[in-house]
Amino acid sequence: MSHLLEYIDIKDFKCFKNFHAEGFKRVNLIGGKNNVGKTAFLESFYINTHSTSIKKLIHTFTGIKFRRENLNALAGDFNITKKERIEILNHLDIKSNIYYSKFNIIDENDGIKLYNFEFNKQHIKINVNDFSFEEEFTSNIHFIDNFGFSNAELIECYSSIQKKDKEEYLNNILNKFDEKIESFKVIDDIPQCKLNGYSKNEGYLEITEFGDGLRHLISIVTALFASENGYLFIDEIDNGIHYTQLNDIWDLIFQVSKYLNVQVFATTHSKEMIESYVRVAEKLKDNDVSFIELGKNKDNHIDSVVMNLEQLSKHLKMGNGVRGW
Repeated sequence: MSHLLEYIDIKDFKCFKNFHAEGFKRVNLIGGKNNVGKTAFLESFYINTHSTSIKKLIHTFTGIKFRRENLNALAGDFNITKKERIEILNHLDIKSNIYYSKFNIIDENDGIKLYNFEFNKQHIKINVNDFSFEEEFTSNIHFIDNFGFSNAELIECYSSIQKKDKEEYLNNILNKFDEKIESFKVIDDIPQCKLNGYSKNEGYLEITEFGDGLRHLISIVTALFASENGYLFIDEIDNGIHYTQLNDIWDLIFQVSKYLNVQVFATTHSKEMIESYVRVAEKLKDNDVSFIELGKNKDNHIDSVVMNLEQLSKHLKMGNGVRGW
């Protein structure tokens, strides 16, 4: 059975109350207005693809809240407990062609609180007082927020580049992004880039010395290689990327995702990113793509239109809007 997600039903998850969308492909781009739920849409996929054990589900629950609170965490103002992060997702109900994911809290008459999980054909109730809150990471499923990976995540995913002997491939991509960059390395557990014109042991700068776009790009490349036969979710894929480099990003994603059998979901606000998506897919004759446009229906509930490559191309050529309604 293919691991690719083909449809999703979402109930009572954040801004989604009773939502259905289908027609997903290997590479999927998500558009829509601000605050319509694009990130939450990605998060629903992220949860569903981890629905093989409680520990993996807990990893997604806590990770989602942590990413949302990243700025507060960096400021030292992240005091929410793991238990609170989990219970925020009470009443979650997500179904796809791959897995079913359900979580809710049951208050018994005698005052006992139970966590109720349904996933992977299992139904488990656990007393909150007996719950371990242990997490388990899935090695080929990755979520890149608009900040890009942390140093620890970059180092972990870079090992997949090394195992496949693709260091030169990454370096060539970085050189296209910025011709001054010669190579990427991890030195003393710190991701760094070497600038052209320096000797072998000099010229390395931490990637924090560069713009946000470089971290985002390295995150995407390394995560693709680390997600073989799995999934990659990218929030605000164009963050920090100049419009002249969009074609190169898509060329990379289309070709590596096909080679390594990775299903990709990415969000964007940018019409230029959507146009580039179509342009590169048509150039590569890759029809295994879809565009999901999110908007609100007459009842003010989130709805979607899912287009294949041909439909999206025609839509753009007719001058129709593609960034939500």
